[in-house]
Amino acid sequence: MNAPTTDLAALKARQQTAWASGDYAVIGTTLQIVGEQLAEACDLRCDERVLDVAAGNGNATLAAARRGCQVTSTDYVPALLERAAERARADRLDVKFQTADVEALPFEDASFDVVLSTFGVMFAPDHAKAAANMARVCRPGGRIGLANWTPEGFIGRLFKVLGRHVPPPPGVQPPSLWGVQSHLETLFGDQASAIAAVPRTFNFRYRSAAHFIEVFRLWYGPIHKAFAALPPDKAADLDRDLTELLESLNRAGPNSLVVPSEYLEVVITRR
Repeated sequence: MNAPTTDLAALKARQQTAWASGDYAVIGTTLQIVGEQLAEACDLRCDERVLDVAAGNGNATLAAARRGCQVTSTDYVPALLERAAERARADRLDVKFQTADVEALPFEDASFDVVLSTFGVMFAPDHAKAAANMARVCRPGGRIGLANWTPEGFIGRLFKVLGRHVPPPPGVQPPSLWGVQSHLETLFGDQASAIAAVPRTFNFRYRSAAHFIEVFRLWYGPIHKAFAALPPDKAADLDRDLTELLESLNRAGPNSLVVPSEYLEVVITRR
């Protein structure tokens, strides 16, 4: 029997709708430190040509622009780039914004010195095509910098909870595989002269588990759409399971919520 397959184009269209729902920027701005740390890990230099793919609300974009780079910021959801552009204007940073899909980047080969993505490219349905495009537009000797949630960390576990309630499409690789070094070696090995991966931790800080779920249910596309897809009794079950996960990882005690979430910080040197 053949394994079930998924129409990746249709899946991508659904993903675009999901990420455009809510307002990811409400969540994304809390993750700015990850973009700053990735910019330092990639040792960005003034005037380098930097591409941010699946940029969301622009954390890596802004970090690179603050370091004097010539930044092109891309995402396949125009509404997300609008939020990033608002932030760039507020900080008086010169950034080019362009709607583009990481699986079909509209740039010439070797156009950029550095290609970045923080918690973005990992959600592309076709992992191999996304990785190939990032490598293609990065010059030989350039760097590809990634921040990806790991399967074992909080966000990886959160998506497993979501998957129990709203099963993912068959035959699609989970996003958290981008947080596994061996998977990155498979994706980039032929194009890389070196792959350096360091586990790091981001701390989600909210008043309580209920506060976290309220914010993410309103503004974070995947959770927003998951709750919308469920009838009230099943939505209550999802709420319960998310609460249990959050409370099991909370290190702040009963009066607040601090949940550490592991991610993999990756710097790939282009062959």
